[in-house]
Amino acid sequence: MPRWLRIGLPALLVLIWVVGGSIGGPYFGKVDEVATNDQSSFLPASADATQVSERLTDFTGAEEIPAVVVAASDAPLDDAQVSALTDLGAAIADLDGVGEVSPPIPSEDGLAVQIFVPIDASGEVREIVEEIRSLVQEDAGMEAWVTGPAGFTADLVAGFLGIDGLLLIVALAAVFVILVIVYRSPLLPILVLLTSVFALCVALLTVWWLAKADIVVLNGQVQGILFILVIGAATDYALLYTARYREAVGSGLSRWDATLRAWKGAVEPIIASGGTVIAGLLCLLLSDLASNKALGPIASIGIAFSMLSALTFLPALLALFGRTAFWPFIPRTGAVDLPDDPAAPVRGLWPRQARFVARRARTVWIASTVVLLAGAAGVLQLNANGVPASDLVLGASEARDGQIALAEHFPAGSGSPASIIVPEDRLTDALAVLEDSPGVSSVAAIAADSPTGQVSVTLQDGEPVFAAAGPPGAPAAAPTVSEGDVLLSATLTDSADSLAAEETVRDLREDFAESVPGVLIGGSTATDVDTNDTSIRDRTVIIPVILVVILVILMLLLRSVLAPVLLILSTIVSFGTALGVSALVFNHVFDFPGADPAVPLYGFVFLVALGVDYNIFLMSRVREETMQHGTRQGIARGLVATGGVITSAGLVLAATFAALGVIPILFLAQIAFIVAFGVLLDTFVVRSLLVPALAHDIGPAIWWPSKLWRRERAELPLQRSADLEAPLPSRRDLRE
Repeated sequence: MPRWLRIGLPALLVLIWVVGGSIGGPYFGKVDEVATNDQSSFLPASADATQVSERLTDFTGAEEIPAVVVAASDAPLDDAQVSALTDLGAAIADLDGVGEVSPPIPSEDGLAVQIFVPIDASGEVREIVEEIRSLVQEDAGMEAWVTGPAGFTADLVAGFLGIDGLLLIVALAAVFVILVIVYRSPLLPILVLLTSVFALCVALLTVWWLAKADIVVLNGQVQGILFILVIGAATDYALLYTARYREAVGSGLSRWDATLRAWKGAVEPIIASGGTVIAGLLCLLLSDLASNKALGPIASIGIAFSMLSALTFLPALLALFGRTAFWPFIPRTGAVDLPDDPAAPVRGLWPRQARFVARRARTVWIASTVVLLAGAAGVLQLNANGVPASDLVLGASEARDGQIALAEHFPAGSGSPASIIVPEDRLTDALAVLEDSPGVSSVAAIAADSPTGQVSVTLQDGEPVFAAAGPPGAPAAAPTVSEGDVLLSATLTDSADSLAAEETVRDLREDFAESVPGVLIGGSTATDVDTNDTSIRDRTVIIPVILVVILVILMLLLRSVLAPVLLILSTIVSFGTALGVSALVFNHVFDFPGADPAVPLYGFVFLVALGVDYNIFLMSRVREETMQHGTRQGIARGLVATGGVITSAGLVLAATFAALGVIPILFLAQIAFIVAFGVLLDTFVVRSLLVPALAHDIGPAIWWPSKLWRRERAELPLQRSADLEAPLPSRRDLRE
């Protein structure tokens, strides 16, 4: 190629990425415009709670989320304190985004008061709650909190605030330190990090506009995973390409020829690895949970730009910098200093590892399997049946403290009632079911014409009787009717996020199904029930689909049946161990209250898809070497050539996922530990010991039934004794 094109093409690619990154970079500060962290972004699409949520505005006339101000004292509240709380309610009512505030409602023991504050759900809920909290202060021996669904939403949103800043800083700093140690160069780590950062900028730009057009739902959980996944994956792909480029430069090729050779060697494993991850992520579209469905395409977009950046932007940068990128340890012709240097067995980590695996193959893979299975036994202690909403935020939570105070003086379900849509002509039957339920404290009907927005309702002589739900003497109003239905608000006796409350909702649904068909139950408790049930269904359906999809991809890549099956089995065992050890740590070290049912599913998606990445890195190189040197020598050469790359990639990916732990959200903290630990397990045990030892023990049959297996069986019969004594490849052999 002419010189101007060898310089102009890389320069053009760099310019395109710089422009894309410059446009996408400012969108980090605009994510709040399209992101949502309210319950609707997590609801199952077809659940009863979702249907109720979609119809609430038909009865209330506005899309609102309730907050509850709770004030308590050690002594009975006097008139002055009640008057002060009345003035507080009036001040809150003057805030923008706040609806009709209820008067102070005293508890039966006279020690507490609660005020219901409806907040416009279409506005900035966290900002409004913070304004209310700024008005609520200790006064005359009283303590006050803002809790309820709006309070928990505000705490949850606050927990995600560090995603744009702290999370990115921690993740990039961790990756940079690892890259400096790996490359011992000040420039190359910067080039690799730029590959990740520009991929993330362009991916975020794409996702932002898709969320703006309501094509995908972006929330803090998905956003955090997108950031980490792009940084980790793009860095992994960059490490693979850089290793190939370093080999090519060290063999004496010019920067352009080295670029072509490195690109040809890296393109197939990178595309196969990224394609595998994308295929696994897109399986989440089978989920009925909005958050899971959103993660599939959003994360896939991130992986696609990670691959594109590693195959265009980084090659262009290295083509321009050449050997200078590796300064001060520049690979020199005839003296290649590869991290996967296959020197004599007594020199170098990976040559020693390869010789050890070759001599003790059966012992190594059996021992590795036994250790992994022992760790997987901890899965029996995994409690992934859901956690209360009050435990979703780690650390301090005013909403959680307020919920505790609320439960001490009022029915624990106050502030988060169950919303029940009932046919108007079956209201009497529905009320009979509710009054017979020990888990229901009181029932009210939504009435738009009432000053408080609702009226209490009871059965007397078999007929519903409505009374004003507010100050004494307030007139009662008829309940609002929409499409022949009325909306009831049932206060539960137990805390809305407790297991007892969930059991009450399940029992009510069964009773209604028998006596009043067509009744729908929503609210925060019903949402938790539906979300947990859907998550359990999702992991039962999606996990087998992911396994089948990845198995097919591996078969196409390796042109074999046996090798992909064994690789998938090794990944499953590794995942089981990661989950088992994590369960023990969660229960006995961190003392977590449990785990969301989606945690095992997310852990499986990331560990299996990303774990298979390392299988692809290893086995694609092994197959390449096998074509020339036979299976067992190919395994040794492949392990030596990829050992450093896979180890570095594993450390980078583990560090990036561990960075999720800085966000004080239980779900992300658990995903961070499971994936980080699982990736390290894959890197240092599965890919370094189990897979090469098992493949070595099986020999050429690992490629069954491909042409490679038939060729080796006919033309290159290998004897185990000869393989054990065969010298490892020299530097010149690997270079050639």
